Amino acid sequence: MKRKQKTNFVDLVIIVFIIGVSITCLVPFLYMIALSLSSNSAIVSQKVTLWPVEFTLETYKTILSDVEMIYTLGYSIVLTIVYTLICMFLTICAAYPLTKKRLKGRSFFLSILVITMYFSGGLIPSYMLVKNLGMMNSVWSLLLPGAMSVFNLIILKTFFSSLPESLEESASIDGCNELGILFRIVLPLSLPSIATLSLFYAVDRWNGFQDALFYITDKNLYPMQLKLYQIITANQQLDTQQGEGSIGAYIVPESLKAASVMFATVPILVVYPKLQKYFVEGVMTGAIKG
Repeated sequence: MKRKQKTNFVDLVIIVFIIGVSITCLVPFLYMIALSLSSNSAIVSQKVTLWPVEFTLETYKTILSDVEMIYTLGYSIVLTIVYTLICMFLTICAAYPLTKKRLKGRSFFLSILVITMYFSGGLIPSYMLVKNLGMMNSVWSLLLPGAMSVFNLIILKTFFSSLPESLEESASIDGCNELGILFRIVLPLSLPSIATLSLFYAVDRWNGFQDALFYITDKNLYPMQLKLYQIITANQQLDTQQGEGSIGAYIVPESLKAASVMFATVPILVVYPKLQKYFVEGVMTGAIKG
């Protein structure tokens, strides 16, 4: 009886903790929504908390009427999809051979990959490498430098290793070669991990702006997050230049900034529910089994 009560108490503490963390993550999001939907006068008078005051959609109309913003959104979506496909292709091609005990030097190759998780050349060597390869001011500078995560590779390798060897042996007896086994047996059974890692890669690319800040000067190649970064930076500079006495110069940028954040956040939020059913299964199986 005491053990059951102790278990119930621990469960209650965990539930309360999770609820607290969830509220902590949700409050800033709700505040940004409220700001983007509130009027200028309500923002100036600091009446906005977690609920819109004097509801308006003017900021969203302004964003949706901006052709450049719509183009950046479409470009960022395509960029994220292409980046995710390249990353998953490379991750699968690296993870599958590393599960084969007959691969000579398997431990050596895996050790070399793991070392890169702890040591890297740094910012300046990375910049020089991209420049010397002729990828400056090119979309390839956003696709290739971070095209594979060793952490994700290890998760996928562990998932592959957890699959029964008898399945591959049966397929081999039936005449399947390695590619046939990979595409007909391994990948269909690995959809939870593949979906989860694809989500990791997609979120990483969608939220990334630092590489574009370093490598891109052509505005047509700006991803959404860099566009948003410039909007926020420009607003801060405008506020500084106008001074505290110029209230009107502050109101519109603040509401536009909030609306821009929401505009850049919604696309990736739409993807999450689609892959949620694979998320826990993919991460837990890839991290624990094998």
